[in-house]
Amino acid sequence: MNQRTKNTENIIAVNKKATHDYFILEKMEAGLVLEGWEVKGIRALKVQLKEAYVKINKGDVLLIGSNITPLQYINKDTFKNATRTRKLLLNQKEINGLIGKVQKEGLTLIPLTLYWKNNRVKLQLGIAKGKKKYDKRQSEKNKDWAIEKNRVIKNKLKNN
Repeated sequence: MNQRTKNTENIIAVNKKATHDYFILEKMEAGLVLEGWEVKGIRALKVQLKEAYVKINKGDVLLIGSNITPLQYINKDTFKNATRTRKLLLNQKEINGLIGKVQKEGLTLIPLTLYWKNNRVKLQLGIAKGKKKYDKRQSEKNKDWAIEKNRVIKNKLKNN
């Protein structure tokens, strides 16, 4: 099994909208405080990060808006909120650094990927700056050009 295959097996969910709407300046890793039914939902890949964001409130870093759907066979007696606010686990030094970047520099925190690391669920956070509309159009053009360039090269190699 090569490294590429192994890496994709560990990834649970990816926030594709993040790279479209933001310039990612820095990445960091954080743990999550989860309940048992949430871990089971994550193992079943019933997770969505598309509308999620990260907020710092009273010294705690919180993941808001992520959706972990409970499985059908889990105990129905207890209330399970799929979009509840989840606490992220970071060192105090890391939290202070994030507070400084968010408040002083006007950057935002966004969840990028959710993945397994040593049987624990980790969240990759991105410290990001929002893109303007023209930036989004330019990145779309660059992406389309890269696809077209690969297509032309492939056709040239095929014809030779």
